[in-house]
Amino acid sequence: MKSRNHSPRTNPAFSRKSAWLLVALLASSWSAGANANRLADIKERGTLICGTQNASSPYGYQDPRQRKYVGYDVDICQALASELGVKLQHKPLSTEARIPEVKMGRVDIVAGSVAWLPKRAEEVDFSLQYLQGNIKVLVKKDAGIKTLADLAGKKVCASSGSSSAAIAQKTLPKAEVLTYQNISQCYLGLQNDKVQAMSAGELVLLRFANDSQKTETPAVLLDEPTATEHIGIIMNKGEPELKAAVDNALTSIEKSGELDKIFNKWLGDDSIYKLKRTFKVEPVAQLDSSTKN
Repeated sequence: MKSRNHSPRTNPAFSRKSAWLLVALLASSWSAGANANRLADIKERGTLICGTQNASSPYGYQDPRQRKYVGYDVDICQALASELGVKLQHKPLSTEARIPEVKMGRVDIVAGSVAWLPKRAEEVDFSLQYLQGNIKVLVKKDAGIKTLADLAGKKVCASSGSSSAAIAQKTLPKAEVLTYQNISQCYLGLQNDKVQAMSAGELVLLRFANDSQKTETPAVLLDEPTATEHIGIIMNKGEPELKAAVDNALTSIEKSGELDKIFNKWLGDDSIYKLKRTFKVEPVAQLDSSTKN
């Protein structure tokens, strides 16, 4: 009687193993293709998909008069697209969606005032620094709150997913930190006494402070910052060509004076803030102890 030796083509176990190997190979090939070279994809499609925040003046917000999104980060996106020789496709995002949109590949990069934090650096890559600023706290002028220590036992609001929220949890351990969907909701909460303070970037808070002077309950910024943010463009990990291109573009717009023009327009002499640019385009520094843990 002849033994029933299965050939490689008819052996069930071999066939199943081959099938799994084929699936794995195809999946690997698809993954490699999907993450191949995003910079090449940008060049081929002719557009840079750049995300910014959607409700954070003066960084990225919708101007009701122009009916379009404007701001420091929007102009940065346009400058980067020009340096790459492609058109800009701007995508407004909520604060909490900035990193997920990058990781899911729905945007190429985000210029969304994303400060370097250790946990963020594990998820996405950061470009050279293109912005730097202080995180501060806004309170009502008559609240009797003069220092960060006075916030003990008080409710402090910050935007969900923001570095301000993460930093407040560490630097204001005796306060009750609440997160709202966006900073405008925090300001409404401050006006309605649902919170006693709000934490965000200094420039954002200055705008609310200026607006509040026209009301019966003016607000002021506390002098002491909770942290200094070092901010870079974020992109998916494993894209060295794109990171190098963005870094080169930032260096170029600094050397050409374009970065100074954008800064002065939104934050400097031509703006309501009248700030002086003190930061350089350099590797994102982790200088503040509150952002190291």
